Amino acid sequence: MANVGSEVERALSWQAKGNKEYSLLAFERALELLDFTTEGMKEKHRLRELKRLREVLVDYFAANNSYGSTPKVWHSYFFAFNYAARLSVE
Repeated sequence: MANVGSEVERALSWQAKGNKEYSLLAFERALELLDFTTEGMKEKHRLRELKRLREVLVDYFAANNSYGSTPKVWHSYFFAFNYAARLSVE
């Protein structure tokens, strides 16, 4: 999930800089990583959350953002995963 979060952060960064092409590429990589994560997953409660995450990401980056997501929401959501990944490296 930290890798997915890194790609989402990249997509947000490029979006803020006005580079739609790079933002879209990072967003697509995030979806690909998320799909790899859910592939073959048996824990239904985790699968449900990840599928909902995918839905809301697509809504934010590729649709009309009907869920009202903001970059701050994405930073907050992925912060814990990235923090945990950094702790496991040290």
